[in-house]
Order: sequence, then structure tokens, then C-alpha cells
Amino acid sequence: MKNILVTGATGFIGYELACQLVARGLRPRLMVRRPGRAPLIAPLDADLVQGDLLSEPSLRRAVEGVDTVFHLGARASFESYRQLAPTHLHGSERLMRAAIDAGVQTFVYASSLFVYGNTTDPIDETTVPRPALDYGRVKIETETRLRALADGAGITLACIRLPHVYGAQSVLFHQVRKGLVIFPGTMRNRCGHLHVVDAARVMIAAAEKCWSGDRAVADDESVDWRQFFLVLKASYPRFRVLRIPEWLGHLGATLATPFVRLRGSPSLYTRGTVTGFNLNIPVKPRLLWSELGLEPEFSTIIEGIPAVLDGSLRFRWQHPMLDRRS
Repeated sequence: MKNILVTGATGFIGYELACQLVARGLRPRLMVRRPGRAPLIAPLDADLVQGDLLSEPSLRRAVEGVDTVFHLGARASFESYRQLAPTHLHGSERLMRAAIDAGVQTFVYASSLFVYGNTTDPIDETTVPRPALDYGRVKIETETRLRALADGAGITLACIRLPHVYGAQSVLFHQVRKGLVIFPGTMRNRCGHLHVVDAARVMIAAAEKCWSGDRAVADDESVDWRQFFLVLKASYPRFRVLRIPEWLGHLGATLATPFVRLRGSPSLYTRGTVTGFNLNIPVKPRLLWSELGLEPEFSTIIEGIPAVLDGSLRFRWQHPMLDRRS
């Protein structure tokens, strides 16, 4: 792993991954779609390149001379399959084909825990993907197509199925800092969580070890949202959670859909978002970690959430979903 491309580098997880690569003394190439967000990563000792998953020529230029690709770029929202497929599915295929032609050896893809459906049993190596969201459906289809291309070309492909990743730059903590989190559901469903630092560490370790496969990952304790907010409130009591019924969340998202479509940009407020917040998707402890010979830096939210609050003091950040600059 020497010549590296990161897509989605101005996003929440991609930014952290780029920072960790630079901290290791590497100089990654960071692909930027929206020039207005480039100043976020301009201070990093990295090479910036203009690129778009919808533009094959820009992708071929981005992967030239690269041996490792970290792919986190795509439309980051829980919208319809029709809205997600152009970047997630077709854009990822374009990137993989360009990577094959460029002689890339390792490809790490940021997939999602939403490839699975509702389950009370912890997800492990044997759990069969059954997505309940269009977001999960497009993610598992993307994994399948990337795997076929990678196997045919002899590229090492790691599909890391990330859980709820939290950090100072996440939309959730943006809402916490504003003082109000609106939660559509009972908050009793358990799901996997992971500090953004550990999400980036797992992806880098997969590339370093040439790990190939598809695997879910989370910290050591899948907890429900009620527990998540209790831990958060113990350290930061300056916010409140307004819980509304799930049906009301779906109704509000349905009514907002026509206005969101007129705006054209991705939205946080969709029926898929409401469904996702109410799925049971716990993860078996240490899944993938042991295969990578790695320990989580933040093994539970009890360690991770205070670290996020500390990180929130250091800089100002605008999540790409909230940033309207082109």
C-alpha cells in the first residue's frame, strides 16, 4: 500500500481515513467531486484530484498510478433505489473497471450493515443478507458486481459492512450540538455502533493485510438507542431527545418527499431513514477484528462517546449532507 486513492474524502468517514493515512506518513490522492468542499482537506499533506463517479474519464485519471483504492464516495442517503443506483452501483462499477485497467491491486469498499434485515440474533459470518432498505439493496448489489469484476482481474476486494458510525463530524452529533435530536421510533432496537476512528482503522488494516471478503464490523457491545442517548446525556446533558412514533416519522418523510425531489440534492429525511433507525441489527463482538489482528480503540460507546465530545471542541465541520455548496 503505497500509492493510494480515496473517494469520498470530504465525507464524514473518508475525511478520518485520509487523516489517518497522512498520519502514517503516506501521501494519498483524494478525489473531490464538489470543489466547494475541497478546503476541508486542503491542509492535509495529500494530492487532490477532481473526480466524479458519473464521469469515466475523471475516474481513469484519478486511479492512474494507484495500487490501492479506498472507495467511500457515493450518494450518502437512505433514498430510493433509483436515486442511489447511479453513484453507488454504476459509479462503483466504473471505478472498479478503471482500477483494473490501471493495475490496482487492492480495493476496499465501504459497504453497510443495512445489507441485512431485521434480526434479534447478532450478525456473524453466516448471516445471509436480506436488506429491508433500498440503501441496503443497492449496497449488496454493488458488492456482488465489484466481487465479480475483482475476481476476474485478480484484485483483492474487501467489502467492510459498517454499522452506525458516530463521530464529531456526524449528522447525529451536529443535532446534539444544536440541542435537539428527533427520533422516530421506540429506541428499543439494538444495533451495531462504531467510532469513526475505528471505522477508518479497520479499512486501513484490511488493505494492509490484503484481506479479501465481506464482513460486518462493530464495537464490542451492540446497544439500543435508548442506551446510546443515556450514555451521551450523562456526559453532555445540554440536549434533549424528542421521541415521536415511527408511523409519524414515516408520514412526515412521505409528505416531505415531493419538496425534497424539487430541491434535487440528497436528503436526510426519508422513509428509509425512519426504517433504518428502527431495525434490529446487532453484530457479534470481535467479528472481523480478530481476522485483522486488531483491537478497537473504543471498545464500547462508554469510551467512544466522551471522545467524540472532546473532538467536537477542536474544529468546525459541516457534514456533506448539510453543505449546499457545489
